[in-house]
Amino acid sequence: MKLDAGLAASLKDVPAAARAAEETGFDALWSAETGHDPYLPLLLAAEHTERIKLGTAIAVAFPRSPLIHAMTAWDLQAASDGRFILGLGTQVKGHNERRFGIKWESPGPRLREMIQMIRAAWDCFQNGTKPSFEGKFYRFTLMTPFFQPQPIEHPSIPIYIAGVNDYMCRLAGELCDGFHVHPLNSVKYIREFVQPRIAAGAAKARRPASACKLTSSVFVIAGDTPEEQEPIRQMVRQQISFYASTPPYRPILETHGWGEVGPRLTEKARAGDWGGMSELVTQEMIEAFAVTGRWDDVADLVKKKYDGLLDHLSFYLPPSKNDAPERWREIARAFND
Repeated sequence: MKLDAGLAASLKDVPAAARAAEETGFDALWSAETGHDPYLPLLLAAEHTERIKLGTAIAVAFPRSPLIHAMTAWDLQAASDGRFILGLGTQVKGHNERRFGIKWESPGPRLREMIQMIRAAWDCFQNGTKPSFEGKFYRFTLMTPFFQPQPIEHPSIPIYIAGVNDYMCRLAGELCDGFHVHPLNSVKYIREFVQPRIAAGAAKARRPASACKLTSSVFVIAGDTPEEQEPIRQMVRQQISFYASTPPYRPILETHGWGEVGPRLTEKARAGDWGGMSELVTQEMIEAFAVTGRWDDVADLVKKKYDGLLDHLSFYLPPSKNDAPERWREIARAFND
């Protein structure tokens, strides 16, 4: 199991943050599509690092065409000397329609086609293969020499997808190199819901389930005293309530028999009752969805919890400027040993 880190920094701060992550010993650095474009920071990170892997966790799939994703990934793979991982996610209907302003339809089948077309584009870029992909949602049948990217030294770019439901897990097992397990996760959910569906998808493609790596950002409440842990616990409680209020994420709650909490959280979210939402998150939920421990113990606790379940993980709350760098070097060293 490898320890990764999130890249949550403004563009001007990316070079220093990326160098620090590499020097600390993290295996991969992931950017998200939240307040920043997910691709731009990784170009800067590639320029200022040499070893650490660089990936999107995630780039929202549908606001960009498959060819745009393919070309951006191609350039980042070349710039990073083969260290890039393309992570895609559908997001949810409301964000696609009301934030990105695009039509929401058949997200699973549409993402399947997007992956297939991206790989067809990469084959065209590297091998000059005539484009001939025609699907229900996407078409790639034209490429002229003036617009065609050139072959690169490391053309095999891993594709990861994110998801929580049956279809996405199976799709990852069948077609993808990795699967981003949602941060709202538990041992029970990964073992009883995610892994069997990844295996079923892999069996359909006649390949081992291990061909699809599992990675996640996990909630960790670290602190040497209860007083130090408490503000982090409250942040985690609030984040759990936010994620669990989203209807598509209900399978995670239902795995534990907490399905009735989801609609109550959704109702409070619509009313803007953020404080009331967090009150619905019980200590039992926190124990299922998070790891709590002293700084000296937390690496072993996280490893023990996710051993055999995840290939890569990162702490949901990344290192801050106030944290001692040596503390994170020790945690990274515990994962690398």
